[in-house]
Amino acid sequence: MQDATLFQSCNTVETPHDVARSPLMAIDTLALDPDGTLAASLEEGATLPASWYGDPAILEREQERIFRSAWQYAGPAARVSEPGEFVTCLAGRIPVVVVRDRDGELRAFVNVCRHRGHLVAEGEGRRETLQCPYHAWTYGLDGCLRRAPRSEREPGFDPSDLSLLPVRAEAWGPFVFVNPDLEADSFAETFPELSGLVERSGVDLSSLELRSRRDWESPVNWKLGVENYLECYHCPVAHPGFSRVVDVDPDSYALETFELFSSQLAPVRPAALTGGDGVPYDARGEVAQAQFHFLWPNTAFNIEPGRTNLAVMSWRPLEPRRTHGRYDYFFGSDVPEESARELMEFSRSVGEEDRSLVESVQRGLDSGSVPHGRLLPESERLIQHFQRLFLQAVA
Repeated sequence: MQDATLFQSCNTVETPHDVARSPLMAIDTLALDPDGTLAASLEEGATLPASWYGDPAILEREQERIFRSAWQYAGPAARVSEPGEFVTCLAGRIPVVVVRDRDGELRAFVNVCRHRGHLVAEGEGRRETLQCPYHAWTYGLDGCLRRAPRSEREPGFDPSDLSLLPVRAEAWGPFVFVNPDLEADSFAETFPELSGLVERSGVDLSSLELRSRRDWESPVNWKLGVENYLECYHCPVAHPGFSRVVDVDPDSYALETFELFSSQLAPVRPAALTGGDGVPYDARGEVAQAQFHFLWPNTAFNIEPGRTNLAVMSWRPLEPRRTHGRYDYFFGSDVPEESARELMEFSRSVGEEDRSLVESVQRGLDSGSVPHGRLLPESERLIQHFQRLFLQAVA
């Protein structure tokens, strides 16, 4: 292979929206709620149409109108703490690489080579440059195209027009989030009340470290996973172990909505603090309040009673009826491994119960028998909040 040519200039004015926008075909001009009838029905307790949980055109609309302009979890900040360290992730279907550059700045780019579209980086690790493995086009950690073999033979070839497309990246506590929309408000501005709520739980974000990661897939629409997460109306019936730890009584289990996120806050049952019979794990520790925060559109923070912990959950649509999920489990550095394993097993058990529920809901919706569901807004108002945000985004 001929030696690559070194370039010194860099132009990063293009954005993912300029170059990577996907065609929506007919859905782009489709009026999903032209007269506001659906919005009014949602306010009265109706759910989104059942067909929207399996329609490929709706998924295209979601990718364009939601995931291209929202903050999404990329991974632990500790994995991009030193110059040259990188992690890869997806923002909707947009591949993203997050990197710490030589000056210590956190950066993110669309992880697609500007030559022929090959992914530039895979997984995570440490690199001096971002070199595409297809033809060795090489980008600096600042995203600038530095080398392209044989490009000196091409008249008018301008590397400054071929930098990696920038994506917004920010660290919040021990987590990194990305947003393809360069004009979006910062993460802290988007979720301004979040820090105070997490502090109230007793979790010190600065003490958290990643202990484990768990990935899963389920044959369901991503929205069903989110909506199941957003209510504990089902907890007394479907989660007996969870209900022995957390007080799920409607007079104790508080629901709060904010502009772009929502929270479920609940006290710990006294029996869980005394090691009563049937309690699935030792809930004694620094965290005195259970908290479950949903961040629009597809991320959640789980804070369970007990030792210092926080699990980051995410749902990513792969197909109209296939979702990839991820749990990143963080614990305080002084939490014993046995305590962490106990709580992660508890979380896994509750997650398996939820998976069975949402898969059954998907089968029911696919039957076409019930075009709309009917919420109980007092107990399920976080679902109502999510569906309002969803309709505003896609319609």
